[in-house]
Amino acid sequence: MQQRVLKVLEFDKVKEQLSRHVSSSLGREKAAGLLPSTDLERITRLQHETDEAATVLRLKGHAPFGGLTDVRSAIKRAGIGSILSAAELIEIAGNIYASRQFKQFIEDVLENEETILPHLSEYIERIFPLTDLERRIQRCIDDNGEVLDGASETLRGIRNQLRTLEARVREKLESMTRSSSSQKMLSDAIITIRNDRFVLPVKQEYRSAYGGIVHDQSASGATLFIEPQAVVEINNTLQQARVKEKREIERILRLLSEGVAEEEQVLLENTAVMAELDFIFAKAKYAKAIKASMPEMNKRGIIRLLKARHPLLQADEVVANDIILGENYSTIVITGPNTGGKTVTLKTIGLFTLMAQAGLHVPALHGSELAVFEGVFADIGDEQSIEQNLSTFSSHMVNIVEILHKADENSLVLFDELGAGTDPQEGAALAISILDEVYHRGARVVATTHYPELKAYGYNRTGVMNASVEFNVETLSPTYKLLIGVPGRSNAFEISKRLGLMDHVIQDAKSQISAETNEVDAMIASLEESRKSAEAELQDAETLRKEAEALHKELQRQVLEFNEDKDKLFEEAERQAEQKVGEAQKEAEEIIGSLRKMRKEQNAAVKEHELIDAKKRLEEALPVFEKSRKSKPSQDKKDQSFKSGDEVKVISFNQKGILIEKTGEKEWNVQLGILKMKVKERDLQYLSGPKQTEQKALASVKGKDYHVSVELDLRGDRYEEALLKVDKYLDDAVLAGYPRVSIIHGKGTGALRKGVQEYLSNHRNVKKARFGEAGEGGSGITVVELK
Repeated sequence: MQQRVLKVLEFDKVKEQLSRHVSSSLGREKAAGLLPSTDLERITRLQHETDEAATVLRLKGHAPFGGLTDVRSAIKRAGIGSILSAAELIEIAGNIYASRQFKQFIEDVLENEETILPHLSEYIERIFPLTDLERRIQRCIDDNGEVLDGASETLRGIRNQLRTLEARVREKLESMTRSSSSQKMLSDAIITIRNDRFVLPVKQEYRSAYGGIVHDQSASGATLFIEPQAVVEINNTLQQARVKEKREIERILRLLSEGVAEEEQVLLENTAVMAELDFIFAKAKYAKAIKASMPEMNKRGIIRLLKARHPLLQADEVVANDIILGENYSTIVITGPNTGGKTVTLKTIGLFTLMAQAGLHVPALHGSELAVFEGVFADIGDEQSIEQNLSTFSSHMVNIVEILHKADENSLVLFDELGAGTDPQEGAALAISILDEVYHRGARVVATTHYPELKAYGYNRTGVMNASVEFNVETLSPTYKLLIGVPGRSNAFEISKRLGLMDHVIQDAKSQISAETNEVDAMIASLEESRKSAEAELQDAETLRKEAEALHKELQRQVLEFNEDKDKLFEEAERQAEQKVGEAQKEAEEIIGSLRKMRKEQNAAVKEHELIDAKKRLEEALPVFEKSRKSKPSQDKKDQSFKSGDEVKVISFNQKGILIEKTGEKEWNVQLGILKMKVKERDLQYLSGPKQTEQKALASVKGKDYHVSVELDLRGDRYEEALLKVDKYLDDAVLAGYPRVSIIHGKGTGALRKGVQEYLSNHRNVKKARFGEAGEGGSGITVVELK
């Protein structure tokens, strides 16, 4: 890709935004060096890497990169025998910690979230945690880069000696400062250090009183910093101990540096992997920030962007547009007013292509598609060159000539204001010739222009599509909405009228325009009006569809709730009946027992009044059930027998319906409007026999030639049509007596699959639904068990 094109399309600004999301200088270096690729396989991998990182962020909300720094130079110096500083060693330990923590983090995600991350798994397999080296460094050096006493027994002994000697020196010097004479001989009663030796600030005139060694004096010379003779010997011993400490620390650092050198290649590999992972997660964080998604990539030159938004514009200001190129046409000519958004549209197409080929997600809806181009060429903006003494037109032509030398069928070419800056008639003719040349080479082309002649260009050539940016005459401002298939029209007369220009001046101006131009403008205005009307009607239809879906779901929910409540009531009634019968049996047993006891005790026949009393108790023991408040359905004829096609009333719903078929003992399948349900005969009231048309309809459903497949294929269907098919198919399958059926919806984007699963979960005739096994079609098919 040309550097000039990257700059013109503002790819460098995207990299600046991306660099704000890295966690280390390693990731920042990767972001700064980001360039688009032309290898489809590599681009696809980069896109999936970013998508996997986005999945991790969605599940966990973060990724641990704490402790990651650029230690490559220190590792390489250790490899050639250098002794690293304590600060460099602790940074290396931090890098080992960061790589170990990240490896564990991804492994936990794979284990606990049941997520497949093939590319991230490859990266963490390359990480080898050097835990022993990390512990050795941390045992010897603290977080501030200081060597610890416990680094070795020798160092511990030396530092204990140092602390003892320092205490002795301070004790002697403090006794000197506390003496009565010290107040007049010392400038200040403090102990200080000069040349790593403890000294006292003595006034010049009392120098001889302390003896010893003078190490320094004040700026005025009035104060001398003297090491008294009494502590010289102890200070000498202290200095020797400090030399030993320095040598021991150097020995420890050398051993640790040798440990780093032994693992040089592993450390460099870990660092390289962590740099790549930091960069990948920075791309995922950037995608989240601009609400981007992963585009599908192709080599067929097809661009299909859904609700695309330029990433460098404010989210609350940018207008999302659908842009399609390369399917039925390879060239788009965009016309419209200045500041209307033509150049933004042009840059959006070019920048999205560069971002996608660099492995970045693009701010468009899921399902968008972009092509991989060998070359992206752009002639955008006013590039007038004073140094080269080139006019605006000449500057554009220099770029266009270079483009025409390089463009081919694997190129994306973007022209802004093609042919501008010269005589309009010549400029328009030149623009048409240039477009023809690039079009015949097979390149994908998007051009913006003011010339009315190019409006007819799209109508006269196959493979070319007109487009425009919408302008609101009422508010005198552009809407920035791209209209593919509608050429732009001049709004000069309307704008002038809104701004107060006299009508007779406007009419006079219109008379100067040719009839053909007026007809074209009128046609364009009609097209715009028709489009707006169609969009409004589509919106209304969409609203009605959603309301109907909501109503249908609510009705289904109510029917399900009713059936559940009915079943619960029947269960409760049966339970109460069993309880009452049990109580009656118990009472009867007690009565019979009493009779036997009476006969045995009296040894005679039981008297009449005793039998009457016992009989009365038996009658009272019988369970008494409350009669249903619901009156029994009245039949027009005695012992009415139902048959298919009869018109009946479902009493519990107070709804009329048609009997379809008998499904069990005194149970029927009843058609209630668009719903079918099973109803007991006790809940049915006969109204009339089948009508002729209903008999025909029933015959068409239950005819001998009627056949229901065990599979329903929804691939290629729209969401709403698919659900209607599923509803009818399940009813037919139930009528056919199938225990199990299969619904083929494919994998695709998952929208249809998810919709079918949700619909089946609430369906009255569905007992259970699951995805197919590996041999059945996997997640592209749903197996349904019917009630």
